[in-house]
Amino acid sequence: MLGPLQSQGCNLMLTLPVQEIFSSIQGEGPYVGVRQLFLRLPGCNLACPYCDTLTDNPRQLLLEAVPGSRSFEYYDNPLSLPDLLGLLLRFNFQKHHSLSVTGGEPLLWNRELAEFLPLVREQGLKIYLETNGTLSRQLDTLLPWLDIISMDIKLPYGGRSFWTEHQEFLDVSKEKEVFVKIVVHSATISIDLRTARELIASVSPDIPVILQPVSAARGLIPPPARQMLAWQDYLAEELRNVRIIPQTHILQGQL
Repeated sequence: MLGPLQSQGCNLMLTLPVQEIFSSIQGEGPYVGVRQLFLRLPGCNLACPYCDTLTDNPRQLLLEAVPGSRSFEYYDNPLSLPDLLGLLLRFNFQKHHSLSVTGGEPLLWNRELAEFLPLVREQGLKIYLETNGTLSRQLDTLLPWLDIISMDIKLPYGGRSFWTEHQEFLDVSKEKEVFVKIVVHSATISIDLRTARELIASVSPDIPVILQPVSAARGLIPPPARQMLAWQDYLAEELRNVRIIPQTHILQGQL
């Protein structure tokens, strides 16, 4: 295990489990293509039908030794916050746009992140949060340390909907740079997109919206090109910045 890194104000008693640490490109949304350092945390409060990410709490975390190599080093979980910072500092922060804190749902670890993210910001790295947009109270505790919020709007599935949670979350997020991502597939229905459009417009029609066709998984089929364009036109009737962007990291074979 790494030697302790003393950081003023850090709660040395807190620990954080981690799934993966790696350097790659951002593959989704308006920051597609920028180089980021990824901190993937376990656990999720949802079970989206198209999710392709393991959310179990692992006994060991994976750290990619050389970016793009898929060669990993292994460390026991959970890590103390200074030890976690030590692993991140193995990467050159100056070559990275930001730290993508992702999951799972990273806001499940808001208490630990409230202690950890200031340490990262002290090193001059921006914080980019990827979240399912349902935990507004947890978000509120982290707002001072966040630079960019990538918020999903989860369309209803399995008899569950999250419109109230998304409304509350977006109301909190608007203090920061935020964009909304909506994953769609061939069975997506227009009434759900109408509700999403009205929700976003009620907060601000200037919030960027990304329509992301599902990557073929678990039997879900991406919408045809004509349908994607029609949905973009529909959302653009009330929203000023609507883009269609697939998961480009999958197309390139990146992590």
